[in-house]
Amino acid sequence: MDLLNPQLRAFTAVLEEGSFEAAARKLYITASAVSQRIKTLEDRLGQVLVLRQPPCRPTPAGELLLRRVRPMQVLEAEALADFLPEKNGPCRPIAIAVNSDSLDTWFLAALSQLSQEHGYLFDVRVDDQDHTLELIRNGSVLGAVTAEPTPLQGCEVQALGIMRYQAIASPKFMTNHFATGVDASSLDQAPMIVFNRKDELQWRFIRQITQARVAPPIHYLPTSTGFVKAAALGLGWCLAPESLVYEALDAQELMLIAPGRWLDVPLYWQHAAIRSDTLQHLGGALRQAASISLHPVQN
Repeated sequence: MDLLNPQLRAFTAVLEEGSFEAAARKLYITASAVSQRIKTLEDRLGQVLVLRQPPCRPTPAGELLLRRVRPMQVLEAEALADFLPEKNGPCRPIAIAVNSDSLDTWFLAALSQLSQEHGYLFDVRVDDQDHTLELIRNGSVLGAVTAEPTPLQGCEVQALGIMRYQAIASPKFMTNHFATGVDASSLDQAPMIVFNRKDELQWRFIRQITQARVAPPIHYLPTSTGFVKAAALGLGWCLAPESLVYEALDAQELMLIAPGRWLDVPLYWQHAAIRSDTLQHLGGALRQAASISLHPVQN
């Protein structure tokens, strides 16, 4: 059962599922009915809302509408649970964004707690912590783990903690590339492992060490847990979350390339500013899980 206008339901379904056909299967109607509902909504608002190409994406007007509808979906689910508990099946997945390092360290503990206590389902989108905020801005998600402390309009921010990154490499790699120290010359020659082209962490660490321009050889490797293994195998040096490197350091499979130097990244939970039990539960579970794994934010 839906309380929202069927046109809005069709609109969100198309963008969530990526096509009119998939949205039709989700809504148990025909694809032509989905198309007609969206066309009626576009006519009412005087704006094209959906780019009809695979996968379907929102136009700028569609992004604005989607950002408004996301909180409405949460409140709708809560209202149905209050008034029709006997008909309240699994809730609609909550769309949230998180960086890969958090997902591979502390984040899943919060989702597990919420799923067991409240039966929540999740639609998790992964992006760099410097870019997850864009997924709130375009309406893709209801909330995001982000490195940005300044709230978007219509959003609230809660501090989670500091993720500390250590610069690591294998002992053999250290001998081959950093025998004379970690400086501009050695960093310019030593192969570096980077998550993807959005990943700025290694470059930020280099700027801490030297102000010189360097152009090291780069491996692009989009896996957080794989970073540690790749470094241990001598593929290159990289930054990895502190909690992922302890075991390899103890086993002497890895070394810190610059002991006493690390990179701290403050993380925040940013979400739509609405009075919602769901968001209250979500924020509480995220803060609790983060407090166990992250360093506290210093005021």
